[in-house]
Amino acid sequence: MENRRSFIKKSAFVLGAIGSGMACTTEAQSDNNTANLSSTQAIPTTIATWDNQEATATAMQVLQNGGSALDAVEAGAKIPEANAEDTSVGYGGLPDAKGIVTLDACIMDHLGNAGSVTFLQGIKHPISVARKVMEETNHVMLSGQGALEFALRHGFEQENLLVETSKLAWEEWKMEQKSPLIGKDNHDTIGILAMDAQGNISGACTTSGAAYKLHGRVGDSPILGAGMFVDNEVGGACATGLGELVMTTLGSFLIVELMRNGASPQQACEEAIGRIVKRYKNWVTEDKLQVGYLALNKKSEYGYYSIRKGYSVAVSQNGKNKNLDSKFAIR
Repeated sequence: MENRRSFIKKSAFVLGAIGSGMACTTEAQSDNNTANLSSTQAIPTTIATWDNQEATATAMQVLQNGGSALDAVEAGAKIPEANAEDTSVGYGGLPDAKGIVTLDACIMDHLGNAGSVTFLQGIKHPISVARKVMEETNHVMLSGQGALEFALRHGFEQENLLVETSKLAWEEWKMEQKSPLIGKDNHDTIGILAMDAQGNISGACTTSGAAYKLHGRVGDSPILGAGMFVDNEVGGACATGLGELVMTTLGSFLIVELMRNGASPQQACEEAIGRIVKRYKNWVTEDKLQVGYLALNKKSEYGYYSIRKGYSVAVSQNGKNKNLDSKFAIR
């Protein structure tokens, strides 16, 4: 199968032949946008959902070493993926109702290229598989057994991701059948955004999903426009929390479009949360329901907001790392 770059070049040539010079504008527009921003000296920035300071610090190190925003978000996302003590992302993640750890992830670069995997099992770094999908195929999303076969063909190793502590928690849940709370131990995602020194923005999102979900359930994290979205002319956004509420409002895409129309990252995040609260007011009154957003624009400004107390974000800007508690809609 021809790779994505070859496919895009051929498609652009055909469009140019029939579309009176409209082809190949995406990269040119991005380059012009980058050039304009460079004159204002873009501030290298990484921001991630929850207390993922090691992830943002790792991403920042990539940027400081001259790496791209895409390299940075992949490196940052791999930190919680490999952390056995993080019960909602990758290795060590709490399993589904059948006791199986299933993984979702997506990644997107400043040119609008994207890759995604859903319902992937046995691969520690689904974010890297998603990047391979982006770079080595003409597709955006692979799922289940097909995603696994693709990963194995590209050198990824299959392993058991269910650690003993998560297995014991699942066995206890089976006995009690209680719905887990969406909070710091079951937050359903790390979303991470980065801007490099050239002013380019990329994003990544990776998760083992809601604990004890129905086998086969996929949340917002691998869905572009829901769990994460980037438009290099404007900025990027990502989500965490109950994926069903994010999917049905396309929150990340909404935030980017609000910023395109003049909203600050903070205003855009607050509006997106406000729409969830208004539309699903009967749902969000339950304490177990939580959604948090974060956003980053081309001026290196960022914002974050959540339905209720308990959401935080990690930020690294010019090498300074911090963790910030979010303001929230429901008191």
